[in-house]
Amino acid sequence: MQLRAVDERGTERVDQRRVGSRSMALRIMAAATAVLLMAGCSDRPGIDALVPVSAPLAEGAREQVILVASTRERDPRPGVFFNGERSAQLNFAKIDLSVPPSHRPGEIEWPKNGLGNPATDMVVREAIYRDTQGEFLRDLKSELARRPAGKRNVFIFVHGYNTMFSEALYRLAQMATDSDAPAVPVLFTWASRATTEGYVYDNNSATAARDQLEETIRLAFSSGADQVSILAHSMGNWLTVEALRQIRISGKTLPANKIGNIILAAPDIDVDVFKTQLRRFGKPPKPFVVVISRDDKALGFSDFLAGKKPRLGEYANDTELVELGAVVVDMTDVKALDSFNHGKFAQLAEMAPQLQGTIARAGGTATSNTVQLQGVRITGLDQARAAQPSGPVLPSATTSAPAQ
Repeated sequence: MQLRAVDERGTERVDQRRVGSRSMALRIMAAATAVLLMAGCSDRPGIDALVPVSAPLAEGAREQVILVASTRERDPRPGVFFNGERSAQLNFAKIDLSVPPSHRPGEIEWPKNGLGNPATDMVVREAIYRDTQGEFLRDLKSELARRPAGKRNVFIFVHGYNTMFSEALYRLAQMATDSDAPAVPVLFTWASRATTEGYVYDNNSATAARDQLEETIRLAFSSGADQVSILAHSMGNWLTVEALRQIRISGKTLPANKIGNIILAAPDIDVDVFKTQLRRFGKPPKPFVVVISRDDKALGFSDFLAGKKPRLGEYANDTELVELGAVVVDMTDVKALDSFNHGKFAQLAEMAPQLQGTIARAGGTATSNTVQLQGVRITGLDQARAAQPSGPVLPSATTSAPAQ
């Protein structure tokens, strides 16, 4: 039914604004329904996924200490810790977890029924809020001091849209375990409501968190770390590139010798917007690593909402991205562990050492600008080597970051 109104001359006319609003609402509802149907019965953690478990550590289990900076509200409910609402201030936490000996690379072993079992599940051992920036920084320095000299690195993970706090936390634990990297894992978690229909709320929450991510990045660099790397996923890329852009134009830039890998995984950014960001940012001294997959169904949902404008994470022109200052990691031919093909980046953690070896062996050959291994195609290696001639192009077990 059309929505009509009467103008000042008494002529009936269609209220285009209301029609447009109704049309957009219908588009969002249709797209959300399609995504939910594609998701089927995919597992998500329960409300008690973060209830600390006091059972003895299982033999062969791996321990992970993750530091948290968050723009989410604290939540007093047991097992929740942070919810999806926005906080007026940046909150901090320290969380100890264990990863079971039966862990499979790329997978998250969720606690299934109430309290998890350390022998079969990822579980929280201890979770502590930190009230101040100073307490967070002390934790970070303490964790760095436990690492060998020369490997005192920080790895910041920024999650994407439709993500619960527990999902982001366990994903980072999975990546840190699979990569076997010595870096201190830091989770920057912004206020996602973790619902498909919350796309606009999540996008606004990500935008509102730019200053707090900048604050977290600067804290990491002030910790005395040898290097700081950043991995952003999905909508977290919009937030990350914006924060890096405002750091760049602030005049208070980051020390170039301490910048590790900047990895943009499945970026939910309009390609034209990304181009304008980089024009203002300037060609980065060390290329961004852009992880794409052209069969990403979640980014197809974003395309639909954006009026069929392509997202960076499924862009087809590798050459243009390389010219903008990127190394392109194309995972289109990799079989995903999720039904959306949106989480392939998490599988890179285990593959990184092999990819790094392949890249090293390709050096000096006529086709060394592009290499391929296990379905992963990497383009833009020449400029990466020029920017970092003595170091690795991709994260590996000896570098500062796992590649989620």
